Amino acid sequence: MIEKGRISSLQLAIIMYPTIIATAILIVPAVTATSAGRDMWLSPLWGTVTGFLSIFLAIKLNQYYPDKSIVEYSSDIIGKFFGKLVGLGYLFFLFHISGVIIREYADFVVGLFIAQTPMPVVIAGMIAVAAFAVRAGVEVIARSSELFIPIVIFIIFFILVLLIPEMDFLKIQPLFDGGIWPSIKGSATIQAWYSEFFLITFFLPFLSDKKRAVKWNVICLILIAVSLSFTNLATYLLFGALTEELSYPLISATRYISVADFFENIESVVMALWVAGAYVKITAFYYTFVIGTAQWLKLPNYRPLVFPIGIILVISGLWAAQSFTEVKDSIGKVLPFYLPLFGTAIPFALLIIAALKKKIIAAHQSSEQA
Repeated sequence: MIEKGRISSLQLAIIMYPTIIATAILIVPAVTATSAGRDMWLSPLWGTVTGFLSIFLAIKLNQYYPDKSIVEYSSDIIGKFFGKLVGLGYLFFLFHISGVIIREYADFVVGLFIAQTPMPVVIAGMIAVAAFAVRAGVEVIARSSELFIPIVIFIIFFILVLLIPEMDFLKIQPLFDGGIWPSIKGSATIQAWYSEFFLITFFLPFLSDKKRAVKWNVICLILIAVSLSFTNLATYLLFGALTEELSYPLISATRYISVADFFENIESVVMALWVAGAYVKITAFYYTFVIGTAQWLKLPNYRPLVFPIGIILVISGLWAAQSFTEVKDSIGKVLPFYLPLFGTAIPFALLIIAALKKKIIAAHQSSEQA
């Protein structure tokens, strides 16, 4: 195999938590509030349908082709020519989405904390760190995630608890004033993030305990949904209808924290923890892009591609958008269709074809035996 490392299903779940939530937790409250209003806290729960489907599709396809990713088994399912086209489509998808994620990270860090630092320096710095992890392999990515993510999860919920005294619970009344449809409509954007769960197709071949993959990925999905639901609720209880006007509602919310006039101004702490989560997300997409490219080219080793692709990702991050406003618009208008296409729709079609082929082969074999 192209990767000799092995990780557990729990480690995969620990990788996927920040891979989904790192950018979502900053932007989702503002985007969701536009459609869902005061019922925005329900939207992350409705969106889990896409997450469950993406997990099911990735694991079911892996059961048919245990040692391959979608870049490889698409050729087995629909033929070499069309399979190569599908694989190339996924490589372009990973390249583009990686650029958008990198740009989101850079806009956040430069816009709020280090405005005098040139954006190329910020992007190149993160890619350089991620490149060493990608080159070291999947085990190093998993272990670095294990180091950061438990702390990040704890801090997120700790911040939400500290914000309770500032919340006005009357702001979400009346519940379901416009019916249930606004909250469902608000989930359209969130389900795009959940469809990123199909990224596990690149990690499943390297699991040491595949039987637990469903369990831990479902637990991860539920934890993400709860995290986003509480974040949406907290920001709306603080800002009300103003939530949709804010670029980063969660960061704005942390400025309300003040305990005994001593524990306050913790935006820098939140930024540091978020950068740790963004590192895991960027590394995960970087790794899958490199692995997928090596598989598409049928290379015996992916490591020679790490640094050249890193340079390409720096350029992609600079070209992905002109401003944060452009990124936010694309997240609200394009990604709800773009991400599920690659995370859900194409895998669903491949699974149907693979299942039909398996039935036809089984029927042919049984007829020959008869």
